[in-house]
Amino acid sequence: MPLPHRPARLALATCAELPSIQPDDAELAASLERRGIQPESCIWTDPALDWASFDAVLIRTIWDYFKHPVAFNAWLDRLDTMGVAVINDSCLLRWNSDKRYLLDLARHGVAIIPTRLAGAADLPDVLASMPAQAVVIKPTVSGGAWHTLQGRIGEAGFADAVARLPRALDYLVQPFVPEIVSAGEWSLLYFAGEYSHAVLKRPAVGDYRVQGEHGGSTLPAHPDAAILAAAEQALRAVTALGYAMPAYARVDGVVSDGRFLLMELELIEPSLFLAGQPRAAERLAHLLADHPALRRAALVSSGH
Repeated sequence: MPLPHRPARLALATCAELPSIQPDDAELAASLERRGIQPESCIWTDPALDWASFDAVLIRTIWDYFKHPVAFNAWLDRLDTMGVAVINDSCLLRWNSDKRYLLDLARHGVAIIPTRLAGAADLPDVLASMPAQAVVIKPTVSGGAWHTLQGRIGEAGFADAVARLPRALDYLVQPFVPEIVSAGEWSLLYFAGEYSHAVLKRPAVGDYRVQGEHGGSTLPAHPDAAILAAAEQALRAVTALGYAMPAYARVDGVVSDGRFLLMELELIEPSLFLAGQPRAAERLAHLLADHPALRRAALVSSGH
């Protein structure tokens, strides 16, 4: 006797500050529903939530995970133990949650902004070896410009700000790339390794941060062949490192001296810039519907 029909259940993981499906994901959610998949907004830190009742978890706006890295990894461990599929998969998420991954990609030929690692106690020595340079300092586990500094080494105000950084964190030190201000930062969206669309992000006047919460702006853009080739090289490096090709990826970078330099490879909870991109939302929904966990759930619910 066939089981009663039910749609496949897909948890869209969110955070307490953004408990509902956000506007950028609204068309994706609607596209999933048209394919018989029930998307449900779920706060990742909710202790009462029965994750095992879902067929898969799609990571979306868990925009506080980097403030709770131990809890984040424990949550992924629980999902793995319960056999709940995570999209992107949990191995990829763990690797991508620490920006040391940039050095892994560089070892596979990806052009990144030159990057040095330092514990908080080592920052003064690292900065002393880069006299008078304009730099950016950010935690290795971070997001949204959290505890991020930009300034020139040797300036008193910058030194004071560095001294106030949390001592328990490790940091990346990178030269500041002025083209982020003058030309903008690229974000290229890929679904299952296939290019979808792109935007160009610019900071507000007098700032260097491109995030909307800091006054940055975003407009659709069309990358040239060289930018696309560089982005696709970064994705090939992910698979060369032994990871699965991401179901979704956002490749962030800047063109400096005619060369695309990777800033971030966002595989956890990036804005996918789907608002105003209905065909892109449809493509991603089609890809998700074909995920083995969701496809299996659809077969079971139909009695096959």
